[in-house]
Amino acid sequence: MFWGFCAFTSRVISELSQPCEIPGRQSGAGSLAYTRWHTDQPIAAHHPVRLRQFFHHMTYCVAVKLKAGLVFLSDSRTNAGLDQISTFRKMIVYEKPGDRFMCLLSAGNLSISQSVREILQVEQLNDHEGGEPITIWNAKSMFDAARVLGSAVRHVYNRDGESLKRAGVDFNVSMIFGGQVKGEGMRLFQVYSAGNFIEATPETPFFQIGESKYGKPVLDRVITPDTPLDEAAKCLLVSMDSTLKSNLSVGLPLDMAVYEANALKSDKITCIDDNNPYFQMVRRTWGQKLREVFDSIEHPTWDGSPTDVPLMCEGSGRSQPLRKISTPKDKLI
Repeated sequence: MFWGFCAFTSRVISELSQPCEIPGRQSGAGSLAYTRWHTDQPIAAHHPVRLRQFFHHMTYCVAVKLKAGLVFLSDSRTNAGLDQISTFRKMIVYEKPGDRFMCLLSAGNLSISQSVREILQVEQLNDHEGGEPITIWNAKSMFDAARVLGSAVRHVYNRDGESLKRAGVDFNVSMIFGGQVKGEGMRLFQVYSAGNFIEATPETPFFQIGESKYGKPVLDRVITPDTPLDEAAKCLLVSMDSTLKSNLSVGLPLDMAVYEANALKSDKITCIDDNNPYFQMVRRTWGQKLREVFDSIEHPTWDGSPTDVPLMCEGSGRSQPLRKISTPKDKLI
């Protein structure tokens, strides 16, 4: 891991040594140090797009909705440059036992997500039926609570959007919001920067935000609406381990919350660090079993040796082997 980080750092420094323009400053190496924001997104929006590949996603959050309940998991790493790696929790739980349980995960620009979370506590929507203003604490459905969250996102945009734009910073935030309000079933939403949102369905029972690609394959293979809660919790930890293994910008400690359907409260909330014995076992076992399964798969044969699963087969139509180009006169098509 150390040498992987060194190679990563070397690539970034190489990019930083290339001339680049920042408004109001001379171009040249090192300019990045003058423009830093705590963010889970690119550390300098004024820099060329080529730098965005290094710091595009600095977190990983995932949540699943099952018949048995909900599971939420988030990391806690955020970044404001190569030498400013910090820990900020991305999960917050809202609970009124017996009445409602809600969990919010956030990714994107840290200043924006923190502002949204703060405003969400007091954000209100007008009740079109003439009742008292709708908040997350009195909303009659998770859909209305998600509307309040969307309003909080737009509230922050209306307050800070223009200033951020003038500073060259994108208004970038994404959130997962789920839970249950008394009188209806569980619901899970993904909320975007515009305050709009989509809802999880039986066909798509999980949402991811941040650095999602490394942890998605195991979710696709394991998670269904019928998956038991404990199995789903294990699957999410494996998903997180795959992300931690492949991306240094995601880091421990982790926050996990497990909610049982219709409980309207949860005592299964934990913080997972390097010393957590269960997560250590998951990481060790998953790595070992993957290697064992990989080693058990038969090697491909190239010399016509007897096998029940030949790799080199006679194709038909477009499934012919690639044709070699041997001379300059050969046509590519």
